[in-house]
Amino acid sequence: MKTLERATILTVSQLTKSIKTILEKEYRFVRICGEISNLSTPFSGHSYFTLKDSSAQIRGVLFKQQKRFVDLRLKNGQEVICFGRVAVYEPRGEYQLIIDSVELFGTGKLQIAFEQLKQKLSEEGYFDQNIKKKIPDYAGKIAVISSPTGAAFQDFLKIVQLRKSSAHIQLLPVRVQGEKAPAEIAKAITAVDMAAGHEVIVLCRGGGSLEDLWAFNDERVATAIYKASTPVVTGVGHEIDFTIADFCADLRCPTPTAVAERLVPDNSVILKQVHSFKSRLVNRIQQKFTYSNQQVLHNVRMLGNVATVLNDANHRLELSKSYLIQAMSKLLGEKELRLMTTASKLQTNAPIKKISIREERLLHLKKLLVNHTRRIVERKDAEFAQQAALLHSVSPLATLGRGYSITRKYNQNTGDHQVIRNSCEVSAGDRVNILLHAGEIDCQVLDKTAIE
Repeated sequence: MKTLERATILTVSQLTKSIKTILEKEYRFVRICGEISNLSTPFSGHSYFTLKDSSAQIRGVLFKQQKRFVDLRLKNGQEVICFGRVAVYEPRGEYQLIIDSVELFGTGKLQIAFEQLKQKLSEEGYFDQNIKKKIPDYAGKIAVISSPTGAAFQDFLKIVQLRKSSAHIQLLPVRVQGEKAPAEIAKAITAVDMAAGHEVIVLCRGGGSLEDLWAFNDERVATAIYKASTPVVTGVGHEIDFTIADFCADLRCPTPTAVAERLVPDNSVILKQVHSFKSRLVNRIQQKFTYSNQQVLHNVRMLGNVATVLNDANHRLELSKSYLIQAMSKLLGEKELRLMTTASKLQTNAPIKKISIREERLLHLKKLLVNHTRRIVERKDAEFAQQAALLHSVSPLATLGRGYSITRKYNQNTGDHQVIRNSCEVSAGDRVNILLHAGEIDCQVLDKTAIE
């Protein structure tokens, strides 16, 4: 009993080490939400603080070398999400959180929701490039969905006015921030699309934080863009800002100003291009007209007197016709004579006569062959009978037929029967085989008599 009690007694170091092993193995990577308090950053550059909620707290440390991966500047009272691992400091017997990354609690939730919705819509095909609609180069009627008091729409109009565009701009005023904004934006997109007549729909808003732009990360807005048959262009936030609406749109521009520059052409530039094209076209027509006149004059000089040329051509045609008729008549005569000569030779040497002679000779040779073959067969039969009789006279079977036999012993080495010629080749008890004229006999040797 004493031995058992002593075996269960642990030292402080052993217990602490065991707790450290269990905690660090079980909570290798954790994500914890809480409020920062007691923040301190000594000369070493490491940041120490307490992460707490309404009923508990845990010590945390963000080492200096890890701070380069954290964009957030830590302050007391911040609600944050810390990602790290639980560790035990053995000298004091305390556990703490070794932090790898920190992000604000609200922003973290929105970012997670953003990624989840992005993944869902991507799997449903909302971002598929094959369904993107072509944006017109020169849109005549543009519907802008934006806040009428925001700077984004004013920047859009400023570009339109500077470019002196004749495009018709229609504003659909909506909230671009707040809880009611997504429903208003989605409703405006659907209304413009159903009304028809607009060549493109523009969503624009100025820059802001993730919370400010959250209305454009709503699934209702994404669905309205996806279902619209009118091309949708977005210019939301700054160049670095990306929203779900940008991924669903047929074209994403970095800013509202960039949207106007893409959709509204610069009339002064177009007018210069038109004048340039007009000048080039006039020059090309004049060159073509001059070249055509020169060609006509050249052809007239080359033709000369058309009547004389036609008469000469007609004379050459008649002469060629006469030569052709004479040549054809001569050729046909020669062909006809050659045909008659060939027919006469063919009749003299008709193949049917030669075939008949060859057939009679073949029948004669056939009879000779049959007779000769019959004589050879008869001679060979007589020779075979003579050889068979001679073979039978010296055959062992004939000897056996006169009452003799052959005694054999099985040889295990060669696998066949060996003929016994001397009694010395067997012993008493050996099994032997006797071959008769008709059949065989298996026997056992009882005794033997050797002949000296």
